[in-house]
Amino acid sequence: MTTLVSPPGGPSARTLVPPGPPAAAPGLTSLPRRWVDGWDPEDPAQWTGGGKQVADRNLRWSIFAEFLGFCVWQLWSIVVVSLPAAGFDLTTGQLFWLISMPALVGATLRIPYTFAVSRFGGRNWTIVSTGLLLVPTTGLALVVQRPDTSFGVLLVVAALAGVGGGNFASSMANITFFYPQRDKGWALGLNAAGGNLGAAVAQLVVPIVITVGAGTALALPLAGWVWVPLILVAMVGAAVRMDNLTTARADVWAVLAVLREPHLWVMSLLYVATFGSFIGFAGVFPKLVADQFPQFSAFQVGSASLSLAFLGALVGSLSRPFGGRLADRFGGTVVTMGSLSVLALGALAVSRTIELATFPVFLGLFLVIFAAAGIGNGSTYRMVPTIFALRAGEREAHHRPGDVGAQRAASAALGLISAVGAYGGFLIPQALGRSQTVYGTYEVGLLWFVAAYAVILAVTGGVYLRMSRRTGVRI
Repeated sequence: MTTLVSPPGGPSARTLVPPGPPAAAPGLTSLPRRWVDGWDPEDPAQWTGGGKQVADRNLRWSIFAEFLGFCVWQLWSIVVVSLPAAGFDLTTGQLFWLISMPALVGATLRIPYTFAVSRFGGRNWTIVSTGLLLVPTTGLALVVQRPDTSFGVLLVVAALAGVGGGNFASSMANITFFYPQRDKGWALGLNAAGGNLGAAVAQLVVPIVITVGAGTALALPLAGWVWVPLILVAMVGAAVRMDNLTTARADVWAVLAVLREPHLWVMSLLYVATFGSFIGFAGVFPKLVADQFPQFSAFQVGSASLSLAFLGALVGSLSRPFGGRLADRFGGTVVTMGSLSVLALGALAVSRTIELATFPVFLGLFLVIFAAAGIGNGSTYRMVPTIFALRAGEREAHHRPGDVGAQRAASAALGLISAVGAYGGFLIPQALGRSQTVYGTYEVGLLWFVAAYAVILAVTGGVYLRMSRRTGVRI
């Protein structure tokens, strides 16, 4: 147990007490192991007296656990490419369902996962949520051994990979309690970027381990087994090095309040277009490369096979922090509108050139799309606190003191927006799959995206450029 004791000097003199019996101080009770009572990162004495080290230690293991969650979440995006060669007789539509089902489940789980931290504790839930990753990884390893496995069973196992997508919400909700307001942006940015990189690493590692095991019964199952040791390490690390906070409480009233806020749904639409594009295209990119340019879908590096599809998720992940930085300087609305414009033009360019069989052009254009999605992801997230601060000011001006505060509303909104935005990971593969099935080409689906980006671009400008002019605040 770790407790924060308030000595005679008062709360400002709080110091961290090593695990052991509870100190004899008023109000302290015996708590389960690895719980921290009285956590207050805004207290300078507590923060510099050991609080920062505790927060950073929890952040490191949170990033690792979330990173593995994204790896598992994206497993089927790359495994699907190898199923036909392994003897699985699946239609194009069925393959795209296997790609998109984890995103559907992961987006849905983000809402309950957000509240799990306050119910069970950040450390405890990290152990549980990371342990749940063993189910889809071992399940995948078992079902891909038998080409006669029914599509229904494959779909269920793919759906189980959605638990990896839910991890993002609980991880972000947990870490936000550990850091003072001035450091939340950086800490949450590191947490999110570390998780997003999991998509790229999964698409890099899986083809390598499959080819390393080529010629054995473990070739395709290795795509699942390879993550098991890392998951176990993350569980042990969370158990030994992470903490629960008694102060971590979900703000249910704030969530209920922001559900009535129109800007929640407008920003969710923007997040579908940005983060949804990132996770959706990341999921479908290996399949697109294999379909359009099979000769470039894998390169031999020694005895291993390397797929270049991971570059999309990598570029999208690394560009996200720049979106936040640009939004700080130029305003989130301007940066988001620029990202949406590039997304629309990029999708249009791909639709015009996809049949030309020029892989460098195809890859280059898609990397531009991923970079725009990552930048828009960061800038959209940056807009939310500003918007909800303005809305709180407007409500106070109209004498509505019963509303939740700006910070509480923004925090609740970010959790809900991240859940809604993740549904883009389901919509994009489904749209492209339908385009290919019905029209025999991906071009039509890409044109659907162009139209969607244009509409969302108009909405962004119409709502938030006008709001900026009206309030004089750069959103």
